[in-house]
Amino acid sequence: MEKERRQINRVDYHSKSVIVLPDSAEKYVGETKNISPLGIAICVPYDTPSLLGQSVIIVAETLIMYADAVREDPIDNDQKLVAFTAKKFTQEVLEYLFEHITQ
Repeated sequence: MEKERRQINRVDYHSKSVIVLPDSAEKYVGETKNISPLGIAICVPYDTPSLLGQSVIIVAETLIMYADAVREDPIDNDQKLVAFTAKKFTQEVLEYLFEHITQ
């Protein structure tokens, strides 16, 4: 019997995005390049501080994702690509979102 194999690939998805650090409320604007239910890749200005290892909230048009920054690759002198892996929302992060949405 052949074993079924499934793969979730990222698809192109171009939109403006905002990356929020919940601990400090710092915000960085970028351009989403691709997305899947498991992660997202966003181009940010090269001078954006490193986000590696940070947990962030990403807002991209109709999507809100809680994720960890797992990779940063320079694209050119002006931009770098940051890859994020999605994670489940915690109660604390959901409370943070709802507190800030009502303001």
